[in-house]
Amino acid sequence: MGATLLAVAVVVAALVIRTAVAELREPGSGRRQWTFLADPRAVSAGALTVVALGALGWLHAGSEGAVWAGLAGFLVAFTVSQGRRSR
Repeated sequence: MGATLLAVAVVVAALVIRTAVAELREPGSGRRQWTFLADPRAVSAGALTVVALGALGWLHAGSEGAVWAGLAGFLVAFTVSQGRRSR
């Protein structure tokens, strides 16, 4: 489980660093990148992903599957929000 948490922490840290670099280049861009947390459609898609993959992951890999499902849900919410913003 330790390696799984470390891998997920590295991915989350990379996302935070990406946001920080974008914020340094263009003030206000960091806030725009994280607005997906207030988008109901994106949050719903992410939650549905967490539930579906979490249940499947828990059956096959235990708590490690649930950790990866949480990261996948986060990335799905981000992607859904980005797709809506580009229109």
